[in-house]
This record gives sequence, C-alpha cells and structure tokens, in this order.
Amino acid sequence: MSDSSLLAQKRVLVVDDNAINRKLAVAFVTRLGMISEEADCGPAALVMLESTHFDIVLLDISMPVMSGEEVLARLRADVKYKGLRVIAYTAHALPEEKQGLVDAGFDDLLIKPINLKAVESVLAACLKS
Repeated sequence: MSDSSLLAQKRVLVVDDNAINRKLAVAFVTRLGMISEEADCGPAALVMLESTHFDIVLLDISMPVMSGEEVLARLRADVKYKGLRVIAYTAHALPEEKQGLVDAGFDDLLIKPINLKAVESVLAACLKS
C-alpha cells in the first residue's frame, strides 16, 4: 500500500498555539489527502477529541495553559483514546529531549521546521505501526 493511499481520508488534529505553524501543518496534511482540523491550545484539543474521531494528533509541546505533554498524559490515561496516534510536533530536537518525548508516550516526533516530505513520512510510518 502506498503512503498516499494509506493517508487518504485519515483525520488529523493539528494542535499548536502558533497560528503560522498550525496553518503550515494543516496545509501539508491537506495536500496529502487527509482531513484536518486545528486547535490552538491543549484544552481546545481535548474538547474536540471528545466529540470527533481523529486518527492522528500532531501535538505541539510548548504551549501556554497546558503543555503537549500534559495533553498526552490525559489522553494516555483514558482508555477511549487507546488507538489514537499522537505525534510530538516540536522544535525540541536535542537527543535527550527526543528520548524524553518517546518515553512520555508519543508515537513519533515531527521536528520543526517541517516540510511536506517529513510530514508524509512521519504520518505514514505512524499509521503503518
């Protein structure tokens, strides 16, 4: 199965407090044939996840009010989100930071600044696993 057919029509929630970063990720996700929605903070993302099914969440780490790690902890603690793939969407790229995110329970990492190929690769790998 090709990456494009694997990604087509999957639902992605992009969560980032920075509007430009959010819009860029949404543009790439949409270009890959996926359905995207966006949230500008952790609490808004949790509300959206309560009412809408998503296959993947691209979750910024450094956000005011509630960090991406806090959002992830809430999702991982709730059995209804057991199959939800959550990708850390972050500029935190030092090796120890990456390992800490994996240890926290993220399925994968997408390091900013992003490009279309990186988005496609990470999303496809996440859905294949």
